[in-house]
Amino acid sequence: MDDWCIYIVRCADKTLYTGITRDVGRRVEEHNGNNNLGARYTRARRPVKLVYQESAPTRSKASIRESEIKHLSKKEKEILIVDSQNRP
Repeated sequence: MDDWCIYIVRCADKTLYTGITRDVGRRVEEHNGNNNLGARYTRARRPVKLVYQESAPTRSKASIRESEIKHLSKKEKEILIVDSQNRP
């Protein structure tokens, strides 16, 4: 679990939330849990479902990639998600 991960979850209202973590499974559980560990944005939009993830070697690189993804349009994010699901 040395690598960082950039992830996208789809919220119940069909919006997309992007974040970084070292443990994607735990983080998705936090977003869906009845606690204050999930992001404020996702707390009001539960449940969330993991739809995309990619790894990065450092937190710095993960943060840079997270910012790049957050600046994409929703259509561009949807293409990124579909392309990742079509990879062998």
